[in-house]
Amino acid sequence: MAHKSILVVGGGVSGLTAAIEASEAGSEVYLVEQKSYLGGRVAQMNQYFPKLCPPNCGLEINFKRIKQNPRIKFFTLSEIEKIDGVEGDYTVTVKSNPRYVNHNCTACGKCTEACPAERANEFNYGMGKTKAIYNAHEFAFPMKYVIDGSACLGAECGKCVAACEYGAIELDMSAKSFNLNVGSIVWATGWEPYDAQKVDYYGFGRHQNVITNVMMERLAASNGPTAGKILRPSDGKEVKTIAFVQCAGSRDENHLPYCSGVCCMASLKQATYVKAASPDAKVYMFYIDVRAMGKHEDFYTKVQDDINMIKGKVGEISEDPETKDLIVQVENQLTGEIMKETVDMVVLATGMAPSTSSALDTISYDEDGFIVSQPGIFGAGCAKKPLDVSSSVKDSTSAALKAIQSTVRR
Repeated sequence: MAHKSILVVGGGVSGLTAAIEASEAGSEVYLVEQKSYLGGRVAQMNQYFPKLCPPNCGLEINFKRIKQNPRIKFFTLSEIEKIDGVEGDYTVTVKSNPRYVNHNCTACGKCTEACPAERANEFNYGMGKTKAIYNAHEFAFPMKYVIDGSACLGAECGKCVAACEYGAIELDMSAKSFNLNVGSIVWATGWEPYDAQKVDYYGFGRHQNVITNVMMERLAASNGPTAGKILRPSDGKEVKTIAFVQCAGSRDENHLPYCSGVCCMASLKQATYVKAASPDAKVYMFYIDVRAMGKHEDFYTKVQDDINMIKGKVGEISEDPETKDLIVQVENQLTGEIMKETVDMVVLATGMAPSTSSALDTISYDEDGFIVSQPGIFGAGCAKKPLDVSSSVKDSTSAALKAIQSTVRR
């Protein structure tokens, strides 16, 4: 039996785009997202390049399109357990994990005020804490609280239950599995920041003031851990000197052999955050070569005049144990000079690793772990290759069209 419905796996910008485009073209769409909210890593960004505008306006438009479209059904806190069948006739088993909060939630926040337990704030990449019952972020969709079962003290505490006047909290919720019958699948599970601790000589995890580019994005965000102030983690000091270290684990046969394409532009963008906050700040960017293609060339040309561009791959980052300042050592490839620059903070431009690891033998991957499209199952966005947001949207629109064509020709 052929099915005309489409499953989209992943609720980031790629998955949202594929789901909305397919549904608005007339297909019934099921959208499955592992996190408690839709929007993916774009929701964690401060600004897009090159326009330097916030992502929330674009996300809100997409959320409105979902609310108004009865053809989309979405499931958060859910994951794919099994895929059986062939193109045109898939049976997909979905596991829905407990939120412990039901549809009565009004996001009033009284439960959080009552909760005594804490957990690391993964939305801010571990910078700061939330209570065990929390709202992922202020623009979360759906706007509904969630309990971290690993941090919650359970029924022996129950303070959140007593604080909720709407009966929204159910501590005995359990995981449930269900099946979906679909004709095609769009795999849009996105990307993960490469683990900077694997690049041992840069000291991430040992030196407090070495952070990653995704952490920097949250530091600059008004709803981030420092309310948008760029402060170094060790002492809360305002950053006056900073180094951006490119290709931290990328283009390296020992780590990620490929270029992620977006890191140069992301660091140039983040340099504007520093200069906007402190015009006199000294900004270094250490690079192998700068990849700012097409329309991004103008942005690169503009920003490079305000910062110190050093062509050279950083060999080592050490720490002054008393001040927690960082010493960045690099050979300047243009002059042959061995440089040692002391800075307040270092930002590692770690690359994109695909979020495609799965035990599902139905899905095929290339040697780097990116999904390989096959009849009936189509990769989209950064699950297929490293892309910026704009390119991910275009690629996901293409994936939606392929998924529709797949169901039609059956």
